[in-house]
Amino acid sequence: MNEIRVSSGEWGIDNDYGTLRDVLLGKPDHYRWVDAGPLIRRTLQNMHKTGVTFDLALARSQHREMVRIYEEEAGVTCHYLESDPVLHRNFFARDSSAMTPWGALICHMQLKCRRADYVSVIDFYQKNRIPIWKYVTAGHFEGGDFVILEPGTVLIGYCGERSEQAGSEQVAGFVREQGWQCEVVPIPALFVHMDGLVVPLDRKLLVACLDALEGWVVDWLRNRDFEFVDVGFEEARNLGVNLVALGNNKVLSMAGSEKLNARLRALGYQVFDPDMSMFTLGGGGVHCLCQALRRDAV
Repeated sequence: MNEIRVSSGEWGIDNDYGTLRDVLLGKPDHYRWVDAGPLIRRTLQNMHKTGVTFDLALARSQHREMVRIYEEEAGVTCHYLESDPVLHRNFFARDSSAMTPWGALICHMQLKCRRADYVSVIDFYQKNRIPIWKYVTAGHFEGGDFVILEPGTVLIGYCGERSEQAGSEQVAGFVREQGWQCEVVPIPALFVHMDGLVVPLDRKLLVACLDALEGWVVDWLRNRDFEFVDVGFEEARNLGVNLVALGNNKVLSMAGSEKLNARLRALGYQVFDPDMSMFTLGGGGVHCLCQALRRDAV
């Protein structure tokens, strides 16, 4: 594995919308559909009516196209977790860790098939001399529930089936010790993680499914001057919110988010929307598949 050449101060993120420079991905070499939560469970329970089937070759092709967009269209350097036949979902790199300005947060995953994903992510950070900041120990917590809205402000979710309140509150305490604001929010299990409901797009601009957020959460965001690109429930439940801001008015979205993509283009964004159906049907979108390692400060 190639080592990341970084010096002090060059790693980490203090936002999730500045120009993306380095991203952590995985390799879906051992990917298969298994019951791993409400999103993929819906796929599995309805296959006899929808006719959808899993195709590993197609999944690999879709993943390669995503990587091509990162590298060729956005100039992002891609790094990879080692594939493992046992840790067959570790390529959803968002959840086993979360990058912060202070180093990597190592998460404590709840699903039995992902509980040991921490092994591959710790190995990656140690081999590449990227500091590990904290470990979650108080309860289950997953990286998809850690959303840096802007420098100094973090939104943390928990649905109980994946992140738990105790784990989320512990992480919030870590953040507050650094002098940052942090709000902990319960979310519907249908959306699995906070990044299925809220993802930063630009300064003070969030992609969000407002109908699925509690009113007090929307008020909390509005009181901090955030505006929204609102995603309807139908697109949101199919991971429409789960996009990646690349910076420089570029966005990595997905083909299934047709209404959202049209709105983003109308706002002046260059939208890349590859078909990622093998992953969205399998429980995760492009945001779930990545962990930002380095972004430009904003």
